[in-house]
Amino acid sequence: CLPANQERFANGKLATVQFHPSAQVVMTAGHDRSVSLFQVKNFNLCYVDGVRNPRIQSIYLESFPIYKACFSVDGEQVIATGTHHKMFFVYDMMSGSIIPIQKVRGVEERFLRSFEISPDGSFMLVTGTSGYLHLLSMKTKELISTMKVNGRCTASAFTPDSSKIYSYSKEGEVFIWDVRSRKCLHKFEDEGSLEGKCIAVSKNNQYVACGSASGVVNLYTTDVCLKENHPKPVKAIMNLVTSATCVTFNPTTEILAVASRETDEAVKLV
Repeated sequence: CLPANQERFANGKLATVQFHPSAQVVMTAGHDRSVSLFQVKNFNLCYVDGVRNPRIQSIYLESFPIYKACFSVDGEQVIATGTHHKMFFVYDMMSGSIIPIQKVRGVEERFLRSFEISPDGSFMLVTGTSGYLHLLSMKTKELISTMKVNGRCTASAFTPDSSKIYSYSKEGEVFIWDVRSRKCLHKFEDEGSLEGKCIAVSKNNQYVACGSASGVVNLYTTDVCLKENHPKPVKAIMNLVTSATCVTFNPTTEILAVASRETDEAVKLV
């Protein structure tokens, strides 16, 4: 296949590549301060007659190197956070407008970088410093509540029904939160983790994967995670030799992708 972004290669590091939830569109965003949308042609057509992947649109955010960008669940918005900014941008694709969210009332953070959007499209969870997690309404972008883990939070993931949040701390502990009450239901230690890096919950809510700085990715069943303080992983994946910085399940929970951005081609499919 041809490069998805061949009609506009980025001038800097790409921070995000994401497929649109319903359309044949892929988004790229990164340190060159731009978000670009490309139409993804049918793979067979690409192969047979070399059809290009035309660029639909690019937006430029001045003085705003992008840390992360993400489609909303309905695919109508793109949320983008910066590398060193307390504000973030909302790009409304229906109206074509770029809306700066200068400050979220009640959120006192120097930078807003990492965030997750709930599968039902209702919430945006922003990871703050000093263990704070800020739950925002996707509709109004206003603060609903703030939670706090012991230590520093490095990654979070919603369950598929958006009822719970798994938050992974730098100290290797995982906190499970109830979204409705914002109370901590349980916490457990990720076996052998010296520093937590990334976490994912499978689409069928059967598994939780925790990736650590040592490169080890532990796979747990969710029922054990909710009951035990020191659960045993059903599998410890040790194929990465550098820090595990990304874990994600495929939609049918048959494949787990584990990856490290610290070395080239460090992507494994389990």
